[in-house]
Amino acid sequence: MKNTLVVAALSTVLLASGAAPAMADAAGPAAARTEAAARTEAAKPALPEPTGDRPVGTTALHLVDTSRPDPWNPEADQRELMVSLWYPATKPGGRRAPYMTKEESAAVLKNFDVPPGALVKTRTYARLSALPKGRRLPLVLMSPGFSFPRATLTSLAEDLASRGYLVAAVEHTYESVATTFPDGRTTSCLACVKGQDGAKVSSVRVADLRFVLDELAGRGLVDRSRIAAVGHSMGGNSLVHSLLTDARVKAAVNLDGTFQPVVTKLDKPVLMVGTAEHAPEGRDTTWKRSWANLKGWKRWITVTGADHAAFVDYAVLRPQLGIPGSTIGGERALQITRSYVAAFVDKHLKGKDGPLFDGPSKSYPEVRFWK
Repeated sequence: MKNTLVVAALSTVLLASGAAPAMADAAGPAAARTEAAARTEAAKPALPEPTGDRPVGTTALHLVDTSRPDPWNPEADQRELMVSLWYPATKPGGRRAPYMTKEESAAVLKNFDVPPGALVKTRTYARLSALPKGRRLPLVLMSPGFSFPRATLTSLAEDLASRGYLVAAVEHTYESVATTFPDGRTTSCLACVKGQDGAKVSSVRVADLRFVLDELAGRGLVDRSRIAAVGHSMGGNSLVHSLLTDARVKAAVNLDGTFQPVVTKLDKPVLMVGTAEHAPEGRDTTWKRSWANLKGWKRWITVTGADHAAFVDYAVLRPQLGIPGSTIGGERALQITRSYVAAFVDKHLKGKDGPLFDGPSKSYPEVRFWK
């Protein structure tokens, strides 16, 4: 199961299929690596453009929870978190937001024949510290996959912000390969140990998410009656569990995350989007067992040709860096994910009904519905 917490380099998650990153040709492996590195050096990785009609602003928050020690670092008597915010802006312009720091990029690309800073200059569309348009915005809370930096949710976040949402992506410190703080420190993944308890990680994240919601609720931008959540892998699992414990979160999307533990009775809206592994007869049985306990609005879909990383930015970044990706293609994978995620939050936060959840769509034949 993709969400199982074992010691695994991020390369395994990036490739998902297990394919080797080196690209050999007639000139030999060394020449192939040199050529691949040269191509990457010349390339400028880019995320897909947001599809909404509003310019997007962004900023980062450094939040400190003094009420609890860090669960992964025994030397820290408080929990520090980084949170990225994206929001509809009053006007376009200003400097584009950076994607990752050089330390974060190097950690992500550690096991690839790719320049370590290749992700630093990834083209984004949000502008730094642009003025937000409006107050009391509907909020979409986001949580990334285990070992994934929060930056990997950028294309989804920018798209939702361009449609009028405030988006907050939480970096769960010591659960990401690298997290850079404003003072220049970069932490590593202390939680990435063999045999790690997925239920423990989920409970830590639920506490993180509750704290972040507490902080955001007092800042004036959030409509506290309209809060949804979208997460990838462990993030998707954790946010669905947040529905059980936090009345403020109204609905959640799980992008390819194994449920740890299996969800108990829940009467709030849940959308489950995954690979074929999460189909009823797939390897992950937690979706089938959880499905029976979901008593509210619910949909269960899989995307043919997608792999685990096809639901986040790696979908498009892998092929741009010469790293094998999913068979569906990165642009198409993110187009599908963005469409269904936006339709879900539009329905449950804005009351807008669309046709995507009525069943199979001619526009998206790759999407299969399950019961």
